[in-house]
Amino acid sequence: MNLLDRIFASRSQQKHGFILALGGGGGRGLAHLGVLAALERAGLRPDAIVGSSIGSMFGAMYAMHPDAGYVIKRAAEILQSERFTQLELPIIDEVETQDQSWLSRLNAAARQTLFYTRAATGRSIADTDALIEIASTFCGGESFADAEIPIYATAVEFPNGECHLFSADSGVSLPCAVAASMAIPGVFEPVKIGGKQYVDGGVASDLPAKEARMLAADDQLVLAVNVGARPRAGVEPTNVYGMLDWSTQIKSFYLRKYDKTFADLLIEPMVGFTQWHDFSNPEQEIEKGRVAAAEQIPALLERLGR
Repeated sequence: MNLLDRIFASRSQQKHGFILALGGGGGRGLAHLGVLAALERAGLRPDAIVGSSIGSMFGAMYAMHPDAGYVIKRAAEILQSERFTQLELPIIDEVETQDQSWLSRLNAAARQTLFYTRAATGRSIADTDALIEIASTFCGGESFADAEIPIYATAVEFPNGECHLFSADSGVSLPCAVAASMAIPGVFEPVKIGGKQYVDGGVASDLPAKEARMLAADDQLVLAVNVGARPRAGVEPTNVYGMLDWSTQIKSFYLRKYDKTFADLLIEPMVGFTQWHDFSNPEQEIEKGRVAAAEQIPALLERLGR
């Protein structure tokens, strides 16, 4: 019986637990924290968590400390820390000129010029070592084995493109695996693990529902949380970098449509228009996750026979 046949054959069966698949999306991934809070409030705890990109980091935080209140508070502290704010994430939108002083416009133009120069002459524009350090700070532990909930992180081997699933059996540190899962190509250098190189798991599995399905037993549901970007009608890119970003969004959008078919239940917080590099409104994004999860909890409880 192949994977799709197994999915359709098992969906009518009574379930006794669930595996949580947390997708990638940068700042939009803050909604995962709201989802975890809503599930916890309903007395629901995943049997395992599979994360891609930002989903692996927030998933690892919760797996290490299954207390949503603590995780949200800790995440807020880290996001406000100097180490995080110094991690320069690229912004390739046009420079806004309205209501800015001449000095602000000059500084913005200089940053854009530096970005374009680095993009044209190198493979990355942000500090990969800082990414690993931040992953370590967020996760709060070095080993997959320390997690109270089994955690899995997707990453893509570079340059052959094979999708890999890191776990407690992988023999690698949790922060390195999470950093690899978040290492966006072109932004960060590939993360070296065991003589190989890995980049963002979202390249191949932006919503890791298929990986969760492969791990799930017959009596386990797959609950997936999609925080991917949504194409904005009427907003057209104005340069080459914008066009490349647009094409990546469209490809990801359709890959996630395929990935959704492997989930029994889907939570989709209304965060699709938040830019991936925007972590400036954590409370707002977390609340969107909480609201979206609350809408699906009755269906989840019914499927679990509770």
